[in-house]
This record gives sequence, C-alpha cells and structure tokens, in this order.
Amino acid sequence: MRFTETDLKGVILIEMDVHRDPRGLFVEVCHEEKYRRAGIPAPFVQDNFSRSSHGTLRGLHYQLRRAQGKLVTVVEGRIFDVAVDIRTGSPTFGKWVSYELSIENGRQLYIPPGFAHGFCVLSETAGVIYNCTDLYSPGDERGIIWNDPTLKIPWPVSNPLLSGKDAGYKRLADMNGELPV
Repeated sequence: MRFTETDLKGVILIEMDVHRDPRGLFVEVCHEEKYRRAGIPAPFVQDNFSRSSHGTLRGLHYQLRRAQGKLVTVVEGRIFDVAVDIRTGSPTFGKWVSYELSIENGRQLYIPPGFAHGFCVLSETAGVIYNCTDLYSPGDERGIIWNDPTLKIPWPVSNPLLSGKDAGYKRLADMNGELPV
C-alpha cells in the first residue's frame, strides 16, 4: 500500500496493491497497522455499503457533533469521489479534492472528520463500502448542496439522480452554526 497526503491535511489517497492473475484479483482492503502508521486513526466502528446506478450522486454529507472519518473503497464500478474541507477556521476551508476510485485502479480515499463527502457513479453501477470512525447519528446528519456555485466542483453529470434529502441541502455559505470547528 502507498499513502499520499493530498492538498487537504488529513485526506489521504491510498493505492492498494492489486494482485491479478487469470482467476481475477486479490487486494488487501484494510490493514490497521499500515493505516495507523500513515496517520489514519483506528478503529473503524461502522461499515456501510451502497450500490448505486450510473449518474447517481450521493452527498455532500457530514455529521456535526459525532463527526465521522470515512475510508471509501469501491468494490464494483467507478466513482468520482469528493472531499470538501468544511472545518471553520481551517486554512483550506471550502477547498476540495476529487479522485476516481475503482477496484481496477486500486485507490481508496480516507476522509477525516470535519469534511463533507460525496460521490457520483461513473460506471453502470457502483458498489461502495464506507468504513466509519464513529456511528451514524441521525440527529447530527447534515449536508451541502452538491452544485454549490462557490465550490465549483466539476461533477461529471449535470442532472444527477439525487435523493430528496440531497436535493434539499443548502450552500456552504448558508450553513451558519452547522459546521464543525
């Protein structure tokens, strides 16, 4: 595994070692000791799985008080994955990074607490696992509208499939008192 710190402190791109042969592939998806040495805290206490169709956009999600770090792994298909720094007072507040993640390119992304996360499905379908550092807390759930004009994220879709909740989120500038510090 190779770990690369991104332009946003704490967001780490992981390149897994993908072993291929005529049978298919094998990959070590999680290794607590290697992650800890790379600055990724342990343990992960909740694992989530989503399977989505082409053009689906999930996000930009975060939790306010019970903030979650997320290790994002794609086990089927390809996604355009985004992390946005929403930590009040951070020198990179409002900045974002994006990466294409797939099992074929062997990439994972670790997104620490204090960041909003979202992704868009590029392939026909995508299966995504999120290993989380804290439990889901419905009362803490928040989000930023995916197409916030101040963020200028170049999403690969103009008319994504959204949940009603995701479609109703506000812009980052309108999240008064609803952002992590």
